[in-house]
Amino acid sequence: MSMDNPLLSLRDKITALDEKLLILLAERRALSVEVANAKMLTKRPVRDIARERELLEKLIEKGKLQGLDAHYVTQLFQQIIEDSVLTQQTLLQQHLNQTGSENARIAFLGPKGSWSHIAARKYAARHFENVIESGCLKFNDIIQQVETGQADYAVVPIENTSSGSINDVYDLLQNTSLSIVGELTIPIDHCVLVAGTTDLQQIKTIYSHPQPFQQCSQFISRFAQWKTEYTESTAAAMEKVAAINSPHVAALGSEAGGALYGLQVLERDLANQKQNITRFIILARKPVEVTSQVPAKTTLLMATGQQAGALVEALMVLRNHNLIMSKLESRPIHGNPWEEMFYIDVQGNRRSEAMENALKELQGITRFLKVLGCYPSENVVPVERG
Repeated sequence: MSMDNPLLSLRDKITALDEKLLILLAERRALSVEVANAKMLTKRPVRDIARERELLEKLIEKGKLQGLDAHYVTQLFQQIIEDSVLTQQTLLQQHLNQTGSENARIAFLGPKGSWSHIAARKYAARHFENVIESGCLKFNDIIQQVETGQADYAVVPIENTSSGSINDVYDLLQNTSLSIVGELTIPIDHCVLVAGTTDLQQIKTIYSHPQPFQQCSQFISRFAQWKTEYTESTAAAMEKVAAINSPHVAALGSEAGGALYGLQVLERDLANQKQNITRFIILARKPVEVTSQVPAKTTLLMATGQQAGALVEALMVLRNHNLIMSKLESRPIHGNPWEEMFYIDVQGNRRSEAMENALKELQGITRFLKVLGCYPSENVVPVERG
């Protein structure tokens, strides 16, 4: 060990240990694949909450013997269990739909580094071996790329816990022939990104997409001298700030995206709400079937009559069939003033008897009804201690 810098030897040991951890995590994922193959034969559900809870309890006890606290062990293994669940779920879906880990072309909003790009990469990493990425300037361009066959999948944001629903995307869903085939959520950590050495007081102009400005409005309001400039995407804002290369400009965006443009983080975790999460949907030309072994979600597009109680009557159909509604969104019908379309997310499989019967009833009492997609729910609720 060098007496001049004993840290070097310690860092080498930590690096070697980290590499061993990665090998072990890869081995664990490989076992998850074997578990998925076994479940294909037995038709057992992917999730076994009782088994997961029992596993977590044992790990916490073993962790205590090693001097590791329960919170640390819980957080770590919640991530590992989630990866196992999603790995198994993806394999079962690929087997049912006979898709395999094929190559895919994915369209998303913005240049590389946008939140949509990060979401597209996260989805692709689990589902495809090779990906061709296509950044678009507008949501409509994303949809058109998939409709015309230039891309296979569209990844678009649909709602955010801070700023709410993304109306432009809901409006496009009224007219597209595409189907929702998947979803994912990612935590959004907005940062102030700059090109060089500066501070918050020197900044005169800050660039970003309107959504981050809305989600970080409380932080932005603290700097009355800042001029806010809207861009097509957070990535476009980063690109602009990198090109200007001035201590007087900044971008609002992600740390990962900023790194692609050589920007540094000046301030992070800026959202009004501590839990700032965006949900994305994945669209394709053909719908997918969802195995009964995984939790499914079905999204409906519906127009009711204008008589009093029409919406309530429709929602009662879902309740009567014990179907849980997780989202209800209304949007105006273009060209029909004061009329609305309703988007409804239902926890349930399109192929289930309850859903089939509910859809038949809804056909009889609505003016318009369309299934926008049935897809696996990728929101894995972490297992807690019993």
